[in-house]
Amino acid sequence: MARLGENRYGKVGVRLSRITRSAGRHDFNEWTVRVLLHGDFETSFTEADNSKILPTDTMKNTVYSIARGSSAANIEEFAMDLGNYLLGNNPQVSGASIDIDEKCWERLAVDSKPDATTFKMAGPELQTVHAERDREGGWVITSGVDGLTILKTTNSAFTGYIKDCLTTLKPATDRILGTRATIKWDYVSAAQNFSEVRARIIAALLKEFAAHHSMSVQHTLFDMGKAALSVAPEIARIHLTMPNLHHLLADLSSFGQDNPNHIFVPIDEPHGYIEATIER
Repeated sequence: MARLGENRYGKVGVRLSRITRSAGRHDFNEWTVRVLLHGDFETSFTEADNSKILPTDTMKNTVYSIARGSSAANIEEFAMDLGNYLLGNNPQVSGASIDIDEKCWERLAVDSKPDATTFKMAGPELQTVHAERDREGGWVITSGVDGLTILKTTNSAFTGYIKDCLTTLKPATDRILGTRATIKWDYVSAAQNFSEVRARIIAALLKEFAAHHSMSVQHTLFDMGKAALSVAPEIARIHLTMPNLHHLLADLSSFGQDNPNHIFVPIDEPHGYIEATIER
């Protein structure tokens, strides 16, 4: 005998650009949306009955249609607008999960003055949101940033670790610390000024990273998370994933040259990988 276990379905990779026009100024957003639905879909699997299936192509069209009428100022608000529509118009759907990634377009400055209609890519990172709601419940919102690539050239050390017969790593008191961080935070409630809170959290994370005298990635990760919690009472916890972007000191001795922390070899793999959740 076989029975259907947990299941969901939806549309992924729905790409959307939006221009919001106001007097003398445009705002620009570029989003990638994923929609997943839970509900009464068992017979579509077990009996080839599609009568309760909303086509995923219709979900794609719904993304564009809701975007046209939505006044959402950010990805969090749009995720809730989209999910509310799908739940409100599909009684067979018991829950919706919306994920949105946003590219970091920022306004271009021309002669030190922000241009009203021109933008440049700020960096490789993506702003993210995961919004989830059951039909009878409220929204649970997890926001974040994926691929926040940061590096400092000093005030980073790694000493005092375990040394055994397989240890070759030399202690470092002044090394490069780089990471491509993925960071997510859980809101206490879905009634927030998401854009303002996001800006406050990112600023606190970057300020702490820059100022921190690091004894390890773990040390810096914890203090970054603590800094975010201190400036954002709107969040309950923050999860940080911080893989090392290693820069290894090049050995120039064969060339008769010294290397006083000047020339390095960047490597992608293998790399250290550290993650933790910082809670109140």
